[in-house]
Amino acid sequence: MITVRQLAFSYDQRKDFIKGISFDVHEGEIFGFLGPSGAGKSTLQKILSGILRNYSGRVRVLDTEVKNRKDSFYENIGVDFEFPNLYGKFTALENLLFFSSLYNKKSQDPMPYLERVGLSSDADKKVSSYSKGMKMRLAFVRSILHNPSLLFLDEPTSGLDPAYNRILKDMILEQKREGKTIILTTHNMHDAEELCDRVAFIVDGEIKALDRPHALRSRKSGVEVSYTYVEEGQEKTGAALLNSLYQDPVFMNNLQAGTLTGVHSKEPTLDDVFIELTGRCLK
Repeated sequence: MITVRQLAFSYDQRKDFIKGISFDVHEGEIFGFLGPSGAGKSTLQKILSGILRNYSGRVRVLDTEVKNRKDSFYENIGVDFEFPNLYGKFTALENLLFFSSLYNKKSQDPMPYLERVGLSSDADKKVSSYSKGMKMRLAFVRSILHNPSLLFLDEPTSGLDPAYNRILKDMILEQKREGKTIILTTHNMHDAEELCDRVAFIVDGEIKALDRPHALRSRKSGVEVSYTYVEEGQEKTGAALLNSLYQDPVFMNNLQAGTLTGVHSKEPTLDDVFIELTGRCLK
């Protein structure tokens, strides 16, 4: 679906903001760009979706070199950016009907989708009265109404409460089950682990690592175990790696004496791996 080779991009022609990136995205997968704010994730999305075309290198999306794309390119692409451009003087339904009219193909009925994202009762309200979370939900519905084969989602759950966060993630997974290819940009490690087949760590316009979430987590040095025990009437703590726990004399002595009061394991997260590989936090 997407082939990128030696992609470079600059906003001011003096220094590359995107620096020699290469990767492929396969049909039917959810591919995530994971990184802190300002890392280049949204810029990369805009290049792949044909908004920024003054790049160097090769970027082929849906068998089209993006810098040469025509208007028909968007017939099979859905875009949901973090700051959606909606018409405030239109109602939600008017927004959806207007944007649907821009495509040659017939779009789906918007009302079932508005119902799912909790906006059906607000369908006839002007979008200018919507909260950020309501606009995010509306923009997601807009991106899938024309049944695109490729979706670009930029922080799609930003500003959502836990209930609607769950609803949108379920809808994203439904799109995948229907065979859609999805590019997900996020700094939320939990979303990336739950949704993505593969993720790329982006820092300072470069890919620092690319693999399946589980494979990336397995790179870190093992599962950490912390434990608490009682000694001379006081509770104390200790820690060791799981695979060497049996070699920890304090743990073994308290295990045999029955004085352990708690044992907790902490498996590495994508956030842990990201920090270990890049020295940066995702936030």
